Amino acid sequence: MDVRRTIEAVWRIESARLVAFLTRIVQDVGLAEEIAQEAFACALEQWPAQGVPHNPGAWLTTLARRRAIDLIRRERTRDRKYARLAADLLASEPETGGATDAELLSLIFVACHPVLSRESRAALALRLIGGLGTEEVARAFLVPSATMGQRISRAKRTLTEARVPFEVPGEAELPARLSAVLEVVYLIFNEGYAGTSGEEWIRRDLAEEAMRLGRMLAGLMPREPEAHGLVALMELQASRFRARTGPDGAPVLLQDQDRSRWDRTLVAHGLASLTRAKRAGGALGPYTVQAAIAACHSRARRFEDTDWEAVVALYDALAQLAPSPVVELNRAVALLHADGPHRALEALDAIRGDPRMARYHLLGAVRGDVLLRLGRHAEAAEELERAAGLAPTKRERALLMERAAAATSAPAAGPSPGPRSP
Repeated sequence: MDVRRTIEAVWRIESARLVAFLTRIVQDVGLAEEIAQEAFACALEQWPAQGVPHNPGAWLTTLARRRAIDLIRRERTRDRKYARLAADLLASEPETGGATDAELLSLIFVACHPVLSRESRAALALRLIGGLGTEEVARAFLVPSATMGQRISRAKRTLTEARVPFEVPGEAELPARLSAVLEVVYLIFNEGYAGTSGEEWIRRDLAEEAMRLGRMLAGLMPREPEAHGLVALMELQASRFRARTGPDGAPVLLQDQDRSRWDRTLVAHGLASLTRAKRAGGALGPYTVQAAIAACHSRARRFEDTDWEAVVALYDALAQLAPSPVVELNRAVALLHADGPHRALEALDAIRGDPRMARYHLLGAVRGDVLLRLGRHAEAAEELERAAGLAPTKRERALLMERAAAATSAPAAGPSPGPRSP
């Protein structure tokens, strides 16, 4: 791995803690991110010549801290509070460990503050906590990159103008604020579970950070079922990581995975978290329902043993709790196995015209497989080629093009390949 790629990997790992640490110092999340980016720019200049430090996080934290102190010094003539803060920082011992968990949690709640719209909360946290670029965040929300860039910039300005405090909400405020935070954590996990750009389909660093944050939230609110439900969902999905790619890094879809490679420790942890969510009482929330779907797959020793009737019923419930075309797409996959390809195609065609699905490659991938099941090979190949053109990663594009080629060369009659789940 060259130095630039190393620095990019360090950014993914360290950026959230660095921004959280700096936000506590300068009390402005936008300014904190600017200083963090300056520190990484210095790394890009110095590390190729000097080598990567033994502790890159500490190197970046020390440099960024000095930049923040210099900034505070420059502002002292305009604000005495900054001058006092700079003096206090200079008198203290240098900090090289970055943000504490509490500071990182504070950053999450700042990014998810109610002063921001729902979309801005999730986008800003993906940027600050997940360390994603603007284009990657845009892909996660299926919007143009320019639109997302404006949204993120406005969100940071809004937090500054509203003087949002850098702190974890008080006990009375915490439950109402939790749902937005859980949504953001899951979006970060999804970016790690199935990357939206580049060569890597799986980015474990993001997924593991999301799981760590989810467990932290569950510990903070042990009586909140959805916090445990989200942890269960992430752990059950992450248990498949080893089986989701082949030796060459190519994606391996659910029905083709070697289930002996699933991480049974994570499965056990996920099922235990699901039990905690259910024992907390009340109706199941959307994360707990999704965890229950994942549990159906985890309990099946083979793909063919999956309780597809239960999966369809759970997707029916999820569609009521959190309606979206992506939920309907996944429900169509379950219908394919429970009721057959005709029912699945009806469900897929019902969402085909939704503008939110216009650039979502998995709709074409699933529809292509259903058409193959129906013996409509030419149409299937066309769908799969179109899906390949929309796929965000090279690995997925290659897989879809292979399947399109297989559909083109398939015989005009006779049994067709089995369906593929996204």
